[in-house]
Amino acid sequence: MSSAVRFSARTGRTQTPRALTRDEVRQVDRIAIEEYGLPGLVLMENAGRGAAEWLAELAPASTAVACGVGNNGGDGFVLARHFLNRGLPVRVLLCGDPTGLRGDALVQAGVLARAGIPLESPPPGEAAGSWLDGVFSQSDWIVDALLGTGLRGEVRDPHRAWIDAIHRAEKPVFALDIPSGLDCDRGTPLGAAVRATCTATFVAWKRGFLEPQAREWLGECRVIDIGLPPGLLEQHFA
Repeated sequence: MSSAVRFSARTGRTQTPRALTRDEVRQVDRIAIEEYGLPGLVLMENAGRGAAEWLAELAPASTAVACGVGNNGGDGFVLARHFLNRGLPVRVLLCGDPTGLRGDALVQAGVLARAGIPLESPPPGEAAGSWLDGVFSQSDWIVDALLGTGLRGEVRDPHRAWIDAIHRAEKPVFALDIPSGLDCDRGTPLGAAVRATCTATFVAWKRGFLEPQAREWLGECRVIDIGLPPGLLEQHFA
């Protein structure tokens, strides 16, 4: 049985879902922003809010959101804020130097900070792994917002250490867009990858999700609508 059939079993559909390559994912964002005038900040907001709605259905008692400094981390910032709005306990952990935040992710980080949720990092002098072990032990779910679909090379530290800590925690993991470290086009780990319980992927499946070897990394996979104009995918990616 293919991974496509397996993950559509919940709806009873067996057709191969629409799937985008790494380059097509970037084109979708460019077309939405440049041709339709839909700001990237709106797309990020819709992605994070939609993912938050699904995770809230799973009723986590407490959640740790592990974020990188790129746009995948920005999606995690949005999810955390919507959890705050729902009165759900959430902590946001930042992998990387906060000065590396740029663009829409930086905006969302600022909103989050003003809403009262700090970006937490390992204390000076404490190893990231031991600090993460302590935080994750107190969490009901872990959200993986470390690395997105643009990753091409092998995962290296500090992200490798964070992925290892997520595995050690043995907690349910909710991946945003793609499990960190999974190759978007091939569905195989780039040295290391998060094993997700659930994957909230945005716009459409990714090409690598159709490969049988991707099953063990994705868990249950749902496509989250981020508000693209009707017909955009059909017109440009038929």
